[in-house]
Amino acid sequence: MSTTRHLSRTLLKVCGATTPQDIEAAAAAGADCVGLWHGVPGGPSELDRNGLAALAAAARSTGLLPVLVTFLSDAGELAAIAAHTGVGWIQLHAYQPPALVRALRQALPADVGIVKVLHVQENGGCVERPLIGAYDRAGTDLFLLDTATGDGRIGSTGAALDPDRVTALLPRLTRPFLLAGGLTPTNRPAYEDVVHHPGFRGIDVDTAARTTTGGFGVPQIAALARAWRTDTHHTHHTHHTPRPDHPRLELSR
Repeated sequence: MSTTRHLSRTLLKVCGATTPQDIEAAAAAGADCVGLWHGVPGGPSELDRNGLAALAAAARSTGLLPVLVTFLSDAGELAAIAAHTGVGWIQLHAYQPPALVRALRQALPADVGIVKVLHVQENGGCVERPLIGAYDRAGTDLFLLDTATGDGRIGSTGAALDPDRVTALLPRLTRPFLLAGGLTPTNRPAYEDVVHHPGFRGIDVDTAARTTTGGFGVPQIAALARAWRTDTHHTHHTHHTPRPDHPRLELSR
């Protein structure tokens, strides 16, 4: 599928698929990417390597971009996982340092993107704030802003980011970004300034994509797509040159 389909609309990533039915629901509802957890100890959506490979293949067959979401910090291991599973992006969701990003960029094919999560605390702080430029120089393609709760939880917490605290961080960003952290169809208006920032590329959602029984739901994901793509159908202009021929989705480099 052509990358150009996604250049002028908000990307929708749903995170934490664990079954083929989750993949089917995400694709049917209009998602672009699906997050697959591996190397997240104790995570509720954790997959073993074979499960990751199977769901990544299922995602590709539906036109979704499979994204490895991981706390792992060994570049060689991550590159081997990417080669085995065919994921299109690797999302570093813990506190991996810029040195890991640099080693991973050297180990990965050019068409596999690197997403680095920036953890925004409930008090407005961001642990990675002093390192944002270093992550850029090391080879990060895309940042993802997500919540770090007061009790230390990160990843699919369902806790919303304060829009004002996000807006305050945006001038520091040197790459385009996705927004996560308790996003729903109804709280879209609160993030108006974020959505219209030139670096905004889309959203990453877990909790609000699910039914009451825990799996992804077509109505839930479709409602997110409708709400967050409203009034955001504009091309984002940045000074970054695109990375060449990235599969399906344009990245920033």
